[in-house]
Amino acid sequence: MKLYRLIGIITTLQQKKSVTAPYLAEKFEVSRRTISRDIEDICRAGIPLVTTQGAGGGISIMEGFSLDTTVFTEQELAAIFTGLKSLDSVSHSAAGENLARKIGGSPALQVSNHMLIDLASHYKDDLASKLEQIKAAIHLSRCITFRYYYEKGEADKFIEPCLAVFKWSDWYVFGFCRQRQDFRMYKLRRLWNLQITEETFSPREIPEDKKRFGSHMTDDYIVTAIYDPSVKYRLVEEYGPDCYTLREDGRLYTEWGFSTREKALKWFLGFGDRVKVLGPAEMVERIKAALDAARDLYS
Repeated sequence: MKLYRLIGIITTLQQKKSVTAPYLAEKFEVSRRTISRDIEDICRAGIPLVTTQGAGGGISIMEGFSLDTTVFTEQELAAIFTGLKSLDSVSHSAAGENLARKIGGSPALQVSNHMLIDLASHYKDDLASKLEQIKAAIHLSRCITFRYYYEKGEADKFIEPCLAVFKWSDWYVFGFCRQRQDFRMYKLRRLWNLQITEETFSPREIPEDKKRFGSHMTDDYIVTAIYDPSVKYRLVEEYGPDCYTLREDGRLYTEWGFSTREKALKWFLGFGDRVKVLGPAEMVERIKAALDAARDLYS
């Protein structure tokens, strides 16, 4: 990718002060003409590069230009490398690792190796393919179709993709749904048979409120409950060490808000007999009904 290469050229110039165009072309496996265009792009971005001819000549950053404040510090480079390598976890390529290999020797690379970010978990092959298709569709301004699986059913979708979004520990595609005539988010692990269509679209302006993903979700459905102390780790994992009140009998009392009744129900059912919901009465009845249904299934 061009972005990786531009970062690599700037980093190389920071390290070596002066290099030749053939050296850069060989290092980044592109033509000298491509390197010349890259140099022009870097200059247009505000980083002054100087080319000198003859023996000992080459490409360098203009003398007196402040590297510490305008180009990349080691800390900034470390953050860039960490981010690029994390994107490798959801890509069939290894652009971040390839850039690190080509640059080599930078202390920032060693710092970036202190953190590992896997954005795919167990789903790399599936996610990487979907993300590549979505990025291509966005770049080409082409609509996509897919089969989407909801909690209450499934449907075929036809959308104008705008963004690939990583949020709430999962990947989504955000776009304009032609059926709903509105912007929507779709979880990638719930969509299948993804196809890029021949139909093009003109990118739409995204309303500010739509950019605040999840802002419509409020935790105003309050549920009180008592948990067995054996599940304390799960409460801490979700809400932190100060999320409960310790009772005299050793059980843990909570009073939390949930965005929907359905999410609250799923949360409590996941604890089996290690939680007792106290209120509201409606949630108590929902849990009883779900447990009765499960018992009937095995009777």
